[in-house]
Amino acid sequence: MTNENEKKRPGSAPDGEQEVPAEEIKFETALARLEEIVRTLEGGRCPLEESMRYYEEGVRLVRICNEKLDVARRKIVTVTGGDLPEGDD
Repeated sequence: MTNENEKKRPGSAPDGEQEVPAEEIKFETALARLEEIVRTLEGGRCPLEESMRYYEEGVRLVRICNEKLDVARRKIVTVTGGDLPEGDD
C-alpha cells in the first residue's frame, strides 16, 4: 500500500527507479514540490534519514528551477535585444 508521501514526486524516484528528467518537470510543479518539502522540513517531525532524502530532492528541484529561470531570462534578453528590466541581471 502506497503512503500519500510515497506517490511519484517531480524530480524524485522511489528506490531503484530512475528520476524524472529535468526537462519533463514544469517550473510551477517543481516550485510547488519545493515549497512542500520546505514546509515538511520546517515542521521538524521527520527522522534524519527521511529529512536527508527531502533535502537532496529539494536541492535537485532548486537546480531545476534555476535552470528554467535562466532559460526564460535568456529568452527575454533575446526578445528585448539584450536588455533585462532593472535589478534582474
